[in-house]
Amino acid sequence: MIAGVMAVVLLLAVAAYACGGGTDYGAGFWDLIAGGAERGKRARWLIDHAMAPVWEVNNVWLIFVLVIMWTGFPVFFQRVFTAMWLPLALAAVGTVLRGAGFALRKPLTRLAGRRLYGAMFAVSSLLTPFFLGAAAGGVASGRVTAGTMASTDAWANPTSLLFGLLAVAATALLGAVFLAADARRFSAPDLDGYFRRRALAALAVVAVLAVITLVVTHKDAPHVWHGLTHGVGLVFVIVAAVATLATVWLLTRPSADRSRVSAVGVVASAVLAWGMAQRPYLIPTSLTVAEGAGAHTTLRWLGLVTLVAVVLVLPAVVLLYWLDTHGELEGLTDAELRRGGARDEG
Repeated sequence: MIAGVMAVVLLLAVAAYACGGGTDYGAGFWDLIAGGAERGKRARWLIDHAMAPVWEVNNVWLIFVLVIMWTGFPVFFQRVFTAMWLPLALAAVGTVLRGAGFALRKPLTRLAGRRLYGAMFAVSSLLTPFFLGAAAGGVASGRVTAGTMASTDAWANPTSLLFGLLAVAATALLGAVFLAADARRFSAPDLDGYFRRRALAALAVVAVLAVITLVVTHKDAPHVWHGLTHGVGLVFVIVAAVATLATVWLLTRPSADRSRVSAVGVVASAVLAWGMAQRPYLIPTSLTVAEGAGAHTTLRWLGLVTLVAVVLVLPAVVLLYWLDTHGELEGLTDAELRRGGARDEG
């Protein structure tokens, strides 16, 4: 019982990271293809301002995922990280380089330095979700068994490649939708239209890749395909499809703020559909939730610690997101700082 509950918590943490961290990765994707220094200046200005208050906090969900994996499901953790250490290591390096690039490019004044760190941030924002998605595809296709050692077949297969591409497209969707909303908040109507068009394009790519993935998994990952077309997995697939249509409709409306909710619904429902489709397995069809779980006492303590962490952390994170989306976390301009200093002196 407790193993099943913690497996659901793990899946919810993965969905939270896909949505929270995915939005930031998507912003980096649009930074990458924004164009040269002059052409992409306005888009990159918005990306910097939109990401600054929240980009670090989104990694909280990744910590949740890792802690629950290695503590609650050590056998699962060992098999996944043994068979797919290379893509996961590349994803980890990409996460570090991405954060360093974003943090270091802003204070630099020389164009060459800003370009170097900007490229580091943007390229890592593309590669990291791809490798994380490819690793998830390796799990979904059942290629990670007890005796599987590190090999390209574990993550360079049709399901893995499509999961990786879907991860990139989904992050691009989230990034564009949230940046369009931020453009309205910053009174930049040109960037609102700019990112709305890109959100619609990314949504179309997500839909096409989702259909292709469903077709490919029929032979390459039959257990997951069956789960996606039956039962609870099918329910979440339908929810994702409805959320996709809602996002299209909202993005064409004059005020599209609710498109953020529907876009998150698309990605979260897709992740939950994948997780539900694998039941009762952590790795289809070789490792069930019960077989991959740790000791019962460990799981009980992990559940208690997770509950305490959620009670303490979740309200703070929700408050931070609310403050950010309502424009309460804007940094002071130089003029405001000067005015404040003058008042202090007076």
